[in-house]
Amino acid sequence: MSMEVNEYIKLISDQFEETNKGTFKPETRFKELEEWSSLIALAVMAITDKKYGVVITVNEMKQLTTIKELYELVESKSNS
Repeated sequence: MSMEVNEYIKLISDQFEETNKGTFKPETRFKELEEWSSLIALAVMAITDKKYGVVITVNEMKQLTTIKELYELVESKSNS
């Protein structure tokens, strides 16, 4: 699987309805966004599994801070 970070950022940003799409960058601390919720966390986990076949656990999600960290986790799991 080959994915670009910008493609993954778009996938993440699509889970947010009210946050400006320009807010989303690799260094964005997604959990600090006002709209962030457990429902969005579940949506991100589900869409990542559906689109890339990569399961992100709740514990992994809790440890991640930035979109780049999330992307790198998905990338590493997809290559293993």
